[in-house]
Amino acid sequence: MEYTNLGKTGLQISRLSLGSWLTFGKQIGDNTAEELMDVAYDHGVNFFDNAEIYARGESERVMGRILKKKNWSRDTYLVSSKVFFGAGGQLPTQKGLNRKHITEACNQALERFQLEYLDLFLCHRPDKKTPIEETVWSMHQLIMQGKILYWGTSEWSAQEIMEAHMFAKQNQLIGPVVEQPEYNMFCRDKVEVEFSQLYKTVGLGTTIWSPLASGVLTNKYLNKFPEDTRLGMDGLEWLKEKNLTTEKLEKVRELNRIAEELDLSLAQLGIIWCLKNENVSTVILGASNSKQLIENLKSIELFNEINQEHLSLIENVLKN
Repeated sequence: MEYTNLGKTGLQISRLSLGSWLTFGKQIGDNTAEELMDVAYDHGVNFFDNAEIYARGESERVMGRILKKKNWSRDTYLVSSKVFFGAGGQLPTQKGLNRKHITEACNQALERFQLEYLDLFLCHRPDKKTPIEETVWSMHQLIMQGKILYWGTSEWSAQEIMEAHMFAKQNQLIGPVVEQPEYNMFCRDKVEVEFSQLYKTVGLGTTIWSPLASGVLTNKYLNKFPEDTRLGMDGLEWLKEKNLTTEKLEKVRELNRIAEELDLSLAQLGIIWCLKNENVSTVILGASNSKQLIENLKSIELFNEINQEHLSLIENVLKN
């Protein structure tokens, strides 16, 4: 495994990490989740990503039980949670980025994880109903209380991130250090264009999600629609509509030919492509079985199999 600083912080994060969205507490059983965490940890992964909304809090409970059972030294791994959507409650005080929900969401996440602190606590979406000043103050106070070590954002705009940094700097508070955006061959603008100045000015770190476009950047959808995939899950019709288009599948076929010529799986090609971006701190992998995860973790060993010539071939296919 390779490690890098998370943005301008001194925190060393593994370049590949494991996420639990749609899997822990939902798509897979607890034994499989434990097996995946074992595989990841044994391969040097030190970051496990989660959120209050994942399986309505059950994802954090599953991960927490596994961490307690494994009894890994707390200084060997990083855990995140995210706040905004809530854990299923529909009352107005059970969601958002106001001080009340941020405080309670943090306490509830710690209880579900059975941990004393979170390494990363991210604002899962911007909250138009809450002043950024209130959110920044709330996160700073959680750091001062020792409940979180670093805070950041997910799917915020560059302007919103800068507003948070400016307020933090003016008031000598701790600002956000990381953003968690979607990033893959089909979704590039935010990471490559919108955030381009933030890497230089505030030293933004990134924990990118969906490196394989929800599985479309694999060969599983090239012939027929398979069973038991996330794009076939109830409630995720929007994800299927967004990612599984005729235009994208045509490009996937061309990308698959490039991967075959390099003796890589298409998934490995997609992950390595993400890793080639020096502004990507860590690539969050999702997996439903250990075989899939092991194949994707090997991407770090195959990093040098892709050179600039290959990247140019990929660009000629993507044209985006």
